[in-house]
This record gives sequence, C-alpha cells and structure tokens, in this order.
Amino acid sequence: MHSQLRSQQSSKTLERIGIRKGWLLPVYWTPLAPSVRPKAIIGELSPLLPVRYSPIHRISGSGNQKAYLAGVSPDVFHTIVAGAAFNGDALVRGGANSLTFEVVNEVLEDAVERRIREGIQLEDTEKDVILARRGQGKFRTNVEAVERSCRLTGVTTPSLLIASHIKPWRLCVSAQERLDGMNGLLLTPDADHLFDRGFISFEDGGEVLVSPRVDKTDLQRLGFDQLMMQSFGFSEAPAVWRTAAFTPPQQGYLAHHLTDVFVA
Repeated sequence: MHSQLRSQQSSKTLERIGIRKGWLLPVYWTPLAPSVRPKAIIGELSPLLPVRYSPIHRISGSGNQKAYLAGVSPDVFHTIVAGAAFNGDALVRGGANSLTFEVVNEVLEDAVERRIREGIQLEDTEKDVILARRGQGKFRTNVEAVERSCRLTGVTTPSLLIASHIKPWRLCVSAQERLDGMNGLLLTPDADHLFDRGFISFEDGGEVLVSPRVDKTDLQRLGFDQLMMQSFGFSEAPAVWRTAAFTPPQQGYLAHHLTDVFVA
C-alpha cells in the first residue's frame, strides 16, 4: 500500500521548468503482511469500487491499466487491509521518507539544469547558477554576507553550515533569484534537512514553525527539544522559539517556502 504525499509542484510549475505534461507525484510504500490479492476479495471490493476510473476491474479483480492515479474510498482501503498488518505510523508519516524526497528533488533540478545548459557554452553567471544548486560558489558568498549563523542552532563555524535556498532553486524564475543572498539561510545539516523538506519554516518576525508531520521523538533525537515542546504543547515548554526577524526581501522568499514547501 502507499500513501500519496502532497505534490509540491503544480502543473504550471512543472511546465516552467521544462516538464510539459502531467504531475510528478511522490509515493511512499509500506508492505502488507500477509500480502493481499484483490482478486481473492473482489466480491467484497466490487460494490465499493468507483464505476468509472476504478484501479481494479470490478468483476475480474485485475488491475485496470487504463486508470492512472485513480482515487479510492476509505472503505476500499479498510477492506483491503482488514486482514493484514502494516506500519500505519510509517504510512501516515510517509513524507519523512528521505530517499523519496531526494529522488524527486533530483529529477526536478536535473530538468532545470538541462535547460540552463542547453545549446550554449556556459557564461560565468550560468556557471554560478549551477553551483548555486548545491549551495556553492557565488550564492554561498552572497548568503554569508547576509546570514552569520544557523537560525535554529546558533552554530557559526562556516564548515558546519549549508547555504540553503529559501525559495527552492528549482522554483526560481531567474538567475538573480538563484544567486540572491536574501534567498538563502545558513543551516546545520539537520536543520537544512528539516527546512528543505518543509518540516520547519519561519514567520516574518522570526518565529519557528513546525509541521505536524514531524515525529516529536525524532525532533528530540535531533536535539531540537525546544521545538518539540513548543510544537506539541508540553506544559513545561519555554517561550516560543524565535530567531531574528527577517528583512522584507527575505520575507518575500519565505512566502514561497510557506506556500510551496512547508507541510502544514
């Protein structure tokens, strides 16, 4: 079985970066034990399946190859899993699957990079733009001119910090946006992973936002105890975790992060 993750790219965004048709939908898989054959339970399933665009043939129980990303009702789901065991927590928190995120992110950014490289010898600015994909080169220099430390941990040692885009590199519409120091934060690796995957974000005034999709125990294991207590309402929670306020240009990029990346 799989849980459909929130698609973070609309068809318009995909068109902008060169993927002209359809949606890219990450999925998360978790096994059933024992496995289930729809054909074996088609008598129960058949009245629950949609008349049109059913993923399973309502009579034979075979997969319907003409149905693409068809939706099914909760009744269908519960009927299929009724006699099987599965990790429900992992299914609900499927967005935490880092491999899925990495693969999808690479596909999208590869498409953008191919368009930048197409047909011409790279000029200096274009080389900088491609280096910026990995948080390197001129982009990092520009970010370091604005940010001095990780906003979550306070770490200041440059070698321990990643220059991370606020508005993702793949969603930027120009070289200026991809290289703009205002479109970046310096974050430690764990903080970067949380921010990049939309599990944390920031309000304009500096308050840290935590996605409900983050497991509170994992936050504690990562050392973000304060975020854990703030997000999940522990009675002993200290004051809201707040970093310095963001500048107006940074706030513009944060609006994109909250809309296109943050998992609310």
